Amino acid sequence: MPTATAPSATATRRLRRARAAVAALFLTNAAVFFNVVPRYPQIKADLGVSNAAFGTALAAHPAGALLAGLLAGIAVRRLRSARVAAFGIVATAAVTLAIPFAPNAAAFGAALFAVGALDAIVDVAQNAHGLRLQRRYGRSIVNSLHGVWSIGAVLGGLMGSAAAGLRLPLAVHLGAAAALISLTALVAYRFLLPGPDDAERPAAQDPAAEDTPARRAAARAAAWALAALGVLAACGALVEDAGASWGALYLSGLGADAATAGLAVVAFQTAMTVGRLTGDRVADRFGRRAVARAGGILTAAGMGAALALPSIPAALAGFALAGLGVATLVPAAMHTADELPGLAPGTGLTVVSWLLRGGFLVSPLVVGFVADLAGLRAGLLSVVAAGIVTAALARALVDRVRG
Repeated sequence: MPTATAPSATATRRLRRARAAVAALFLTNAAVFFNVVPRYPQIKADLGVSNAAFGTALAAHPAGALLAGLLAGIAVRRLRSARVAAFGIVATAAVTLAIPFAPNAAAFGAALFAVGALDAIVDVAQNAHGLRLQRRYGRSIVNSLHGVWSIGAVLGGLMGSAAAGLRLPLAVHLGAAAALISLTALVAYRFLLPGPDDAERPAAQDPAAEDTPARRAAARAAAWALAALGVLAACGALVEDAGASWGALYLSGLGADAATAGLAVVAFQTAMTVGRLTGDRVADRFGRRAVARAGGILTAAGMGAALALPSIPAALAGFALAGLGVATLVPAAMHTADELPGLAPGTGLTVVSWLLRGGFLVSPLVVGFVADLAGLRAGLLSVVAAGIVTAALARALVDRVRG
């Protein structure tokens, strides 16, 4: 029978190694894709395609993630999260090696489709293993893991930018990156937690085997909870996409030069990374609901003030506050989904992760549509709305980690 485990104060050496190993997976998972992003201008030039054709190829990445994302739960249950996460990262890195040899936009899109599909499955697996480790610790650690993912994104981007600046052939760059990333993931695999992924779950979380009315009631409750958590995750995706996709454009419209306009995403990502690296202590002290509610209010108020009083300093502050406000939202939604009773291991996490990726796909369409009708300031009011919805639905979150 699964039992509660000791808190982090008495964590064993094995647990500490497992935590470092999971962190390595989060870091390498981000570094794979962000090694490719800075090479997009060269890839587009080599392919000789229009902006529309290149954009269509780029859309294959989230499309692959959406189509394959719902398979992640099955993969985790059959192969276990440690194996899926580590070897999935190796497979993702290997697929990127097809990009330099893509003869046309369709082939490039096909490679990105495969990368997106594998990334969606790896994302669920690494979060499942991180949440399993969190149950062993008996306190929050998953926010810091997402913070390490953000660091991996920065490192991957720096690697890609340096390779582009040195004019390294794309095949050489991605080959070296894939080798380093794969080696890191394989070494990390040796130190991950052994055994089934539900080993640490309390027996009370298992669905009743004979009480059909109770099982049906649990299923209905889980469905409503997943819907609320999916909305929360989508709100987090919308705010993140606003900082990445529209921040520079908004500052440019305020008269900022190219270098200053680029600081929008820097301010957003820096604040988000800080929020994630410090979010575990804050969540343990005040509870996830209070943190999410405060974060939603901070997001809405910060971005609302920036839009009401348009200026470059106010915009940078607004994006930074939005990044800080949603820093712990997605990890909290994933944790709650993974703890829902009456669901097979990995199911809740898979559904919320899939809805999160749907949010990333839909968000730029919504903001762009509103911006065309009424201007980008109006389009970015979606960030304010996302903050308000987050504050309203924060009660759907599990408040504390159950050790």
